[in-house]
Amino acid sequence: MAQVTGAAPALPPIRLRDMGAFHIGGRDILLAGLPRRELVMAEGGQPVQLDPNGTYRVEQMYAQYFLAEPASGRPPVAFWHGGGMTGAAWETTPDGRQGWLHHFLRRGWDAYLCDAVERGRAGAAPHVWQEAPVVQAQEDCYTRFRIGRPGTRPGPGSAYADTQFPLESFGQLAAQMVPRWVHTDAAILRAYLALLDRIGPAVVVCHSQAGVFGIRAAYARPAGVRALVALEPASIPDLEPDAIYDTPTLIVMGDHMDTDPRWPRMRQRAQAFAARHPSVTLLTLPELGIHGNSHMLMMDRNSLEIAERVHDWLIGQTG
Repeated sequence: MAQVTGAAPALPPIRLRDMGAFHIGGRDILLAGLPRRELVMAEGGQPVQLDPNGTYRVEQMYAQYFLAEPASGRPPVAFWHGGGMTGAAWETTPDGRQGWLHHFLRRGWDAYLCDAVERGRAGAAPHVWQEAPVVQAQEDCYTRFRIGRPGTRPGPGSAYADTQFPLESFGQLAAQMVPRWVHTDAAILRAYLALLDRIGPAVVVCHSQAGVFGIRAAYARPAGVRALVALEPASIPDLEPDAIYDTPTLIVMGDHMDTDPRWPRMRQRAQAFAARHPSVTLLTLPELGIHGNSHMLMMDRNSLEIAERVHDWLIGQTG
C-alpha cells in the first residue's frame, strides 16, 4: 500500500509483558436508619425492594498498570490526574494523538494510570458525602486552563493566538470532566500512599490538583518516590518550616500565566518552593522559547516534545 504523502510516520506497536488493574485503599462504613425504596432497576424489570442500610466500601482508588516489554529496570511511572478529571487525561489526546501514557511506555517505562478517590472507575459515594460535588462549566475550563482569554467563551476568536491546545477538539476535553468533591483530599492522599506502598519506589508524574498530593507523598514517603514531575501544580502544600524535602522534583509551567490573577500566585508559590529546596527545578517553558502552552500540557499539540524533556530529566535522576 502506498504511503500517504504528508502522513505522520507510523509508530511501532507498544509491547507489554503484562497489564491489569486493581482497587486500593478505602474503608468500610455502615449506614443505618434509612428508608427502603421500591425501584425498577431495568427496563421491563420487576420492582425491587431496595434496602440502603448496610456496609459500603468508600474512598478506594482505581489503578491500571501497563508493564513494558522488555523490562527496563527503572522505577515505574505513576500518573496522577488533576481535579475534576480521571486517568483519561494521560491517554489519547482530545484530538486523537498519542498521550503521555503511550509515550512513556514506548520509552520503556512501566506505568500505573490512576483514577483517584471519587473519580471515574474508583467510584463515588454521594450517598455518604452530604456535600454536593463541584462540576466545572465549559467556559470555566476554557479560561481557567488558559486556552482562551478571561471572560470569553470557547471558540477560535477567543483563544490565545499562539495556543498549543487543539482548539477544534475542546469538546473532547469537556467530555472528560467529571464531578469532584472538595473535602476528600485526605482520602485521596491516603490512597496514593497505599499505592506507593504496594508498587515500591516509583516516579510520580502529576498534574494540577495532584501536584499537592505528589509533593505530600514525596515528603511522607521519601524512599517511595524516586522523582516527582509536577505539571502546573494547583498549589504547593505548606510543609513544616524546617522540612527537609530532597526528592528530585521538576515543576513545569506553561504560558499566559499573567492574564489571570490566580496563576501568578500559584507560580510564586512554586518559585518559593524551588528557592527553599535545592532538589526542586522549575522549568518555565516560555523562558525556553516554547510558547502558547495551556494548563493542559499533556494535551497540547507539543505535548510529546514536553514529555521527551521530562523523560530525559527522569533518566538523569533515575538512570
